[in-house]
Amino acid sequence: MFRPSTIFMSLLFSGICIVCFLFVHAQMRSAADLPLLKKHARLAGQLGLTDLALCTEARYTRHPSQSDRHSAFQEHPGALEHFPTGAFIPPPGKK
Repeated sequence: MFRPSTIFMSLLFSGICIVCFLFVHAQMRSAADLPLLKKHARLAGQLGLTDLALCTEARYTRHPSQSDRHSAFQEHPGALEHFPTGAFIPPPGKK
């Protein structure tokens, strides 16, 4: 029968090994995916694409620099917010 401390230490060691493996795997994958990422960056530059989209659900949460002032209120200021990302990304301010 194992003591509770032995079980805890073995689970802790297993967790640390898994986290270390994840860091090593991420480093290997990023090195392997670098040519593809550079290819996508060149394509985006050639096509003149806009900034990266943050969210896909509402016009004003896709990217704050690409939104207008009243789209956050869905065409009128009294409308309720019904997209979850609206809680994290405020409507654009006055310019």
